[in-house]
Amino acid sequence: MKLAKNIQTTAKNTLLKEADAIRQISEFIDEGFEAIVSLILKLEGRVVITGVGKSAIVANKIVATLNSTGTPSLFMHAADAIHGDLGMVQPNDAVICISKSGNTPEIKVLVPLIKRTGAKLIALVSNLDSDLAKQADYILNATIDKEADPNNLAPTTSTTAHMALGDALAVCLLECRGFTSEDFAKYHPGGSLGKQLYLKVEDIYPKNGLPIVKETDLVKESILEISNKRLGATAVVGNNGKLTGIFTDGDIRRMIEKDMSFEHRTVAEVMTKNPKTILKGEFALRAMNQMREHSINHLVVLDDAENIVGFIHIQDLINEGIV
Repeated sequence: MKLAKNIQTTAKNTLLKEADAIRQISEFIDEGFEAIVSLILKLEGRVVITGVGKSAIVANKIVATLNSTGTPSLFMHAADAIHGDLGMVQPNDAVICISKSGNTPEIKVLVPLIKRTGAKLIALVSNLDSDLAKQADYILNATIDKEADPNNLAPTTSTTAHMALGDALAVCLLECRGFTSEDFAKYHPGGSLGKQLYLKVEDIYPKNGLPIVKETDLVKESILEISNKRLGATAVVGNNGKLTGIFTDGDIRRMIEKDMSFEHRTVAEVMTKNPKTILKGEFALRAMNQMREHSINHLVVLDDAENIVGFIHIQDLINEGIV
């Protein structure tokens, strides 16, 4: 079913309005923003982020982003805060209060209570004349012209602007802390993303067998080794025990297609020379990239002395969620 032209136009205009709003608030990044970054970097406590309605949802997202990038953060719902949850705020914390208007009833009640704790108050607000903005110690200016919806009512552009400012804050803190991909992996040990950042070849290959044959072995013997180890390939070594080739089930199929005799043929005659290898200390992600680059399913794993220690198969990476 083809969409009506006005639907496509509305969707595009919505995105453009929100993009324009982000460009607009980028002009508000100044020394005040730097002061907030400096405050959080020196903070002995945590960042507590609060809001109501859609702002509470945005607050949850910013908390998640800060926590995953090295800045300890907590979410506190503004309505719950005035019914007991304010106890989570300590004097050495900083509280980011998110509100478009800055004048909602819950926020008006909460602001003086936050200030009474001794914690620093940061307003992420779209109205600089609001009660929240006037009482805050610091301001994240998210002023927008209007919401994306035609009635200028549904939180659309404002929530996008608030979330973008939260991202800007998180990335600045990340860079100032020198937060690395290894640090990121510590906070994301689960799932494919985390595994891409920390899983290494040496964590995988010991689960597999180690098929090895000599160059002088017959093809028949090599096929048995492939079958017994169930990896679809075997490493081929010379007299010194060093890798000289690889013999795969693909090589077997090519022999059959050429109607080549197996009877007295050695594996050295039909193996693939100079096979692709990887060091056991490399990341599994690198192994996946090598396999993709060369359109292969196996890599021979070597130690630092270039001794064969194992095999890694594309299925291993699929099972680990890397692919």
